[in-house]
Amino acid sequence: MNDPQRPFMLDGVWHYYYLYNADHPEGNGTEWYHVTSTDLVHWKDEGVAIEKFKNGLGDIETGSAVVDQDNTAGFGKGAVVAVMTQQDKGIQRQSLYYSTDKGYTFKPYDRNPVMDNPGKEHWRDPKIIRDEARGQWVMALAEGGKIGLYTSRDLKDWRYASGFERKGLGILECPDLFQLDVDGDPAKRTWVLAASANGSGEGRTTGVAYWTGTWDGTTFTPADGKHQWLDAGSDFYAAVTWDDPRLPDNQRTASRHAIGWMNNWTYARQLPTTDWQGGADSIVRDIRLKTVQGRPSLVSAPTGAMATLEGAATTAGSRPVTPGGAGDLPVPGSGAYRLDVTLERTQADDGTEALLKLGSGSADFATIGYNFAEGTASLSRAAVVPGAEALGPVFMDRRTAHSPPRGSTAAGRGSVELTVFVDYSSVEVFVNGGEQTLTSLVFPREGQHTLKIATTGGNVTLKSFKYTPLATAR
Repeated sequence: MNDPQRPFMLDGVWHYYYLYNADHPEGNGTEWYHVTSTDLVHWKDEGVAIEKFKNGLGDIETGSAVVDQDNTAGFGKGAVVAVMTQQDKGIQRQSLYYSTDKGYTFKPYDRNPVMDNPGKEHWRDPKIIRDEARGQWVMALAEGGKIGLYTSRDLKDWRYASGFERKGLGILECPDLFQLDVDGDPAKRTWVLAASANGSGEGRTTGVAYWTGTWDGTTFTPADGKHQWLDAGSDFYAAVTWDDPRLPDNQRTASRHAIGWMNNWTYARQLPTTDWQGGADSIVRDIRLKTVQGRPSLVSAPTGAMATLEGAATTAGSRPVTPGGAGDLPVPGSGAYRLDVTLERTQADDGTEALLKLGSGSADFATIGYNFAEGTASLSRAAVVPGAEALGPVFMDRRTAHSPPRGSTAAGRGSVELTVFVDYSSVEVFVNGGEQTLTSLVFPREGQHTLKIATTGGNVTLKSFKYTPLATAR
């Protein structure tokens, strides 16, 4: 599996599609695989919804689906209209498929492609939104180092409106365009343009960059020209976001859901697995715009329905953490669990960094760190299974995210809150209420799971620790 396709809701059911290649590694080409859910945690398998290589234009690649409530495309009121990239002989075109049975099966539009390639190498990943204020559909299209913005009245005929171009971020992919209220204030409603990008020039790897600004119906104008990153880990890419149409209009822009592909094209084809390739998806997150260090920033939290998977929690009391550890901690009963940890560096503490080590089969496979002096959280991985060492430096590099400690005016003092979701082959870290996140694939050994906390340079204080087992979502 790879790219997620933005979910939509009909009759209380979320419909979600992702790119899928049943023929890997012998055969090529993706199609849209379909799953449904009522809570974005428990999913029902619905099979392939749009098959590849059926209309002479190639496979079925990334795009987006919308519910055409007003029948603007002429396929019927409430029809599901999907526009996606098809690629044949290296040429990328945009095609339209439509569904009149609520997204379970699709038919190709008889005049595909609806957008023929104008001679560009990179011309893909159409993301469509409804601009109700102007009575139009808007498409964001990935065009190399540029996001092309197009408008349409009927989802078939598209007119170029403007381009948003940025250098230094490699080839942009999987764009997104949406509105959110800063700090929950409708008077501060702000547009966000996002795209998957390459952050190697900034000491990062690939991820999701975004800009806040304004949209006037033809042009997106960033507020300050500076981008931010939705996640600082190695494996959060091709993310999609969506709102909940059941909410009143004044609440739909307070927060959105988001999901990302947990993988990295640097090593995606070399994962040390046998029966499954392509990584996985992150858990669904709820994102909102919050003023962080003086600027509107996207903050993330695990979606609320994740609580339905939680078992009985085990806690550990406040205690000092030394380079030698913090005494006994709960022993995970499986590879799926949640941790809620608060660490503090008081005036009496002289430690520099706290290290939370996740282990399995007598080897630590991931380390979550927090450096109080630098105000940075980190996530690093160890190559503890055969084949992992071949994934290279991008896999082994330590990823960091800046989030200063809270509750103290003294430099390097204060506390940090870490919420960690471990799901066998993935680790997702939410720092200080999701002001920063770090997401990575991991490949543990089989065997007993372990948790350890230690420090470098002296002591810090473990204020609170909670371990919660997670059930399998079925």
